[in-house]
Amino acid sequence: MSNGETNEGTRSFALSDDIFRQPGLDLHSQMVYIILKSFGSESNFPALSEIAILARMTDKQTMKALQDLVDLRILPHKLFRRMVGDFQDDRLSWAAKGLLIFCKENPHIHLHDLLELTSQSGEDELSIRNSLQELSQHGYLDEYPQWQHIAN
Repeated sequence: MSNGETNEGTRSFALSDDIFRQPGLDLHSQMVYIILKSFGSESNFPALSEIAILARMTDKQTMKALQDLVDLRILPHKLFRRMVGDFQDDRLSWAAKGLLIFCKENPHIHLHDLLELTSQSGEDELSIRNSLQELSQHGYLDEYPQWQHIAN
């Protein structure tokens, strides 16, 4: 290429070198960050499998890298959920995932009503609270303030 010509597949983007100084980030997380930054806007971010291909990683390594970016608040949790879906996050137990489904279907239920339903599942109040805390810890209750309050 000469005279300022660019290849159609070439992207120009600015990237701060701060990502290389961020404590707690491994090479996989840094690579995923660089790939996401190269896409410019959140609206056209690639799917998890495409990121894995571009980063030359497995889907599992890519998922872990994305989770690390979320945990360090480099990648917004809402964006993470949009990219991978609510139930692909392997940080969550099956109990927490089930409770998340329930939260989505019953966003205005109160704790005492929820505890009445525990008799149908074999779960006790402590396990419900633990699942709520797990969802809260990983950002899944941000859009459910009444559930967030119960979790804390």
